[in-house]
Amino acid sequence: MPRTRELFDTMTVKGGLSSDILANAVDTLQECEEAVTACAMGMLGEQDALTMASAISRDLDCADIAGTTRRVLTRGSGPDSSLISAQVEACLLACERSHALCNQHAAQHAHCQMCAEVTRRSADMCRGILAALHR
Repeated sequence: MPRTRELFDTMTVKGGLSSDILANAVDTLQECEEAVTACAMGMLGEQDALTMASAISRDLDCADIAGTTRRVLTRGSGPDSSLISAQVEACLLACERSHALCNQHAAQHAHCQMCAEVTRRSADMCRGILAALHR
């Protein structure tokens, strides 16, 4: 089990989010980054890979944005949450777009089903962070 929450408990600058929220976000985004990367590689190995080019591209974009968002959340930004909010909004969009296409392929490809589940959870987590930031 990752010790992410324990790590955040030791930090003094958290960007206005609780250690629980941050730890959940970082762990969820790590899983998302891994799942969408693996899904993209899985699609590349399929016979119909050319027809899934859009989904592959969205997955790779999502992986990059999820990784960047995870690192930004890990660092925090002090009392100014505008950068975190903008990054989380970008991550939400990337997760939703990846989810939309992988969900269409979920019945045919197990990696797309897993990717769709993870990107849905990640999008929900992003919405939760945005709500917490805008209170």
